[in-house]
Amino acid sequence: MNELFIGLMSGTSLDGMDAVLVNFGEKSQDIKIMGHSYVPYEDKLKMALLRLHSPNTNELEESLVIGNTVSKKAYEAIEALLKKTNIVSKDIRAIGFHGQTIRHQPQKGFTLQIGNPALLAELSNINVIADFRSRDVAASGQGAPLVPAFHQEIFSHPTTYRAILNIGGIANVTLLNPKATVSGFDTGPGNILLDHWSKTHRNQAFDENGVWAKEGKIIETLLGAFFKDAYFEKTAPKSTGRDHFNESWLNKHLQKSYSTQDIQRTLLELTALSIAKAIDTHAANITEIYLCGGGALNSFLVERLKALMPKIKIQPSDLLGIPTQYVEAAAFAWLAKQMLFSKPGNLPEVTGAKGLRILGALYPA
Repeated sequence: MNELFIGLMSGTSLDGMDAVLVNFGEKSQDIKIMGHSYVPYEDKLKMALLRLHSPNTNELEESLVIGNTVSKKAYEAIEALLKKTNIVSKDIRAIGFHGQTIRHQPQKGFTLQIGNPALLAELSNINVIADFRSRDVAASGQGAPLVPAFHQEIFSHPTTYRAILNIGGIANVTLLNPKATVSGFDTGPGNILLDHWSKTHRNQAFDENGVWAKEGKIIETLLGAFFKDAYFEKTAPKSTGRDHFNESWLNKHLQKSYSTQDIQRTLLELTALSIAKAIDTHAANITEIYLCGGGALNSFLVERLKALMPKIKIQPSDLLGIPTQYVEAAAFAWLAKQMLFSKPGNLPEVTGAKGLRILGALYPA
């Protein structure tokens, strides 16, 4: 019996809302992407979300009001998706709604994704499952990354040691070793600093294909200073976000006058090298990496990853059946399915939680 779920995802890049329609079959790897839609965030909404990442005046009310806006964006994406696929709402079992992360502080016992799932259920007339991370944090976990459980079920191979590398605002890796338990963690910044620098100095949301960065030079002293950050030396399980790697973090390293293009090149090297170092440290015998997330479309970043890891075959996740831009949203459709059928959605060996937990809260249609 096939089951239709919608997965929604808006990550740390704050660029917009992705929605995918997923058809789950009887077998764990029997999954089909039926359609995709995307609704961009306007600059006004992006700036409002950015403000919420730091303590501010009236932030409680703002977070609730902006959460309603995020839910309306989610509904726009759902409407477009249903129209595109000729599917009606009553045929969808549930929506997996990640919401928009504005604070992630598992060391303090909380993580916060804003968005109003009750409003989304009201607008869509579909069951909504949200708040996936809190249960894992309550069980002493990091609440992230959550996608490795999905990667394990959908992408694992009985004999091949492979990794799934998601390069969103933050980069995270899942290590699928057929002879060991699954592991995964955030490697550090993905696109978050690159996009910020591009927007600030070129008024472009991102550096398409890394063209601007490619013409710059690596500032070795600056790169070395970046890598002195304690996060890179932490052992897994570990997770990070915009709370740590942000404009303030970058500015404290820019004590000298550098070429803006050289800084962009150095930031790209930070992303590529932090990933390569993490792979070398934790998965030296890996044979293949499958890329997903926005960074998978940055051809120069991919070029650098291949140069830094020449013995590993690096390819897009499309070759495993799910296009690079759809993987994370599909993961939250899967997490919604897990919750609806009372199955765990976390991997304690990845997040550090005390055990398997059913993730998410149900808001019935």
